[in-house]
Amino acid sequence: MNYYPESILKLIKSLSTLPGIGRKTAERLALHILHAPLHEAQSIASDILELKQKVRLCAKCFALSDKEYCRVCSNPNRDDSLICVVENPSDMAVIEKSGVFNGYYHILGGALSPIDGIGPDEIRLKELFIRASSKEVKEVIIATGTDVEGEATASYIADNLRFYDNIELSNKSKQNGLIISRIASGVPMGGDLQYVDQVTIQRAMEGRRGF
Repeated sequence: MNYYPESILKLIKSLSTLPGIGRKTAERLALHILHAPLHEAQSIASDILELKQKVRLCAKCFALSDKEYCRVCSNPNRDDSLICVVENPSDMAVIEKSGVFNGYYHILGGALSPIDGIGPDEIRLKELFIRASSKEVKEVIIATGTDVEGEATASYIADNLRFYDNIELSNKSKQNGLIISRIASGVPMGGDLQYVDQVTIQRAMEGRRGF
């Protein structure tokens, strides 16, 4: 590899730090960029810088956005009685592609994993409970993963939502109890939502059950 100029070696090294990019793939990409027109290389560099400078978390649901609120939260035609809880922005993207859900989202930023030191304070659970306490919210759909961490997170959310909802009902601030559901059929145990096809996601969402 040392027969390449230092500038190419530096780019190969940088590209190889990306997930799923090995040394050979990084070498091919670096050579492609080298031989590409200057405007193409400049466009790639510009897009990367723009991404780093503009992308932030939505102030409401914590999705990726280049404005204060993401395009979903900015859409007044969505159903504000529904909140779908997912672990990551990629999970939200999968559900959106299915076209079956018209409510809003809440992105936790991970799942509970005591072994890894991820407890309730490390993910956005408090923010979820605050949003769910709104009188407009009628149902919270828990769409965390079906692995051990995802199931533990779903159980924790359901237990706490019931607790807070009982307090709300005792204070008569809500007329009806909150519906808590869990996506189920179609999503395999241990499966990652971002690898599940859209038809399966649609069936899982439509076939959600009480939790």
